Amino acid sequence: MKVFLLLFFALLSINLHAQEMTIQGTLEWERMEFSAALTLDLQKAGIKLPAGRSHAEALLEDEFPELIKPFIFEIQADSSSTVADLIDRGELSPAAFMGMIHSFPPFLSPDLSVIRARYLVNLTGISAEAIRHSRAQRITIPLIPTPVQDYSGIIIIADESLPVHGRSSSAFAIPCLFPKIWDSEMNLIFERNTMDPQLGRELGLVRYASRENIMRAVPSGMDEDLIKRVGETPLRIMAQGIFGAVPTDLIIDKEDALLILSSENNRRLLMEGRIAIVLDKKELKKTIP
Repeated sequence: MKVFLLLFFALLSINLHAQEMTIQGTLEWERMEFSAALTLDLQKAGIKLPAGRSHAEALLEDEFPELIKPFIFEIQADSSSTVADLIDRGELSPAAFMGMIHSFPPFLSPDLSVIRARYLVNLTGISAEAIRHSRAQRITIPLIPTPVQDYSGIIIIADESLPVHGRSSSAFAIPCLFPKIWDSEMNLIFERNTMDPQLGRELGLVRYASRENIMRAVPSGMDEDLIKRVGETPLRIMAQGIFGAVPTDLIIDKEDALLILSSENNRRLLMEGRIAIVLDKKELKKTIP
């Protein structure tokens, strides 16, 4: 009910200012950012410069939180929850959410017809608020480990349409704040409690990337920022399927899971979140409206 009321008043606010304000935004999972620009038409708002500039800036500041909420609330937190659900369950407070919005000084267009302000929301900051465990969950060691080399990180490639577990259909994997990784026997390999909580708050659970980030014309073949997350000798795995009410979770082959779980070093990669997930580029960047 609380989220419904918040959305209702957000939509009411949008309707009141539909002729005066427009919002444009971009959700970028590779950068873990939601950026938005709010534009106020000064003539439609009946504001005259220069005296009315402070009033125009106040309008932008007052209206932006309500205008952005419907878009942020719809961001997928995990396979069954959105950011709105996190707020409903008390895992993310509205005050903490508002504190994550970084605003830039408003500026006038060259023809002085509109005033525009830019805003940035850090998605890692949102996920950090919902990480509540105090220590990493113990990772199960296989009864019969397989001989394996030590890797510097884990890259799971899932940028093609994949079978959806439990359904006779396929789909593209969707990014979220808290993805899970399962093996082909549906044993849970990785989730938010697997990761060291402090690193989870600082880095987020995983690093999302597009295929071009792992096909660079350099010796490592990878983007420099990606190397910082998974190192120069990562284990590369092809996802076998996806899982969840919303398909955010990845399924890897049981044998690939053993390559991770059979080594103390490689299990540590899960605890430190040294994981990159390669998704289809169109899933990694969304624009509004």
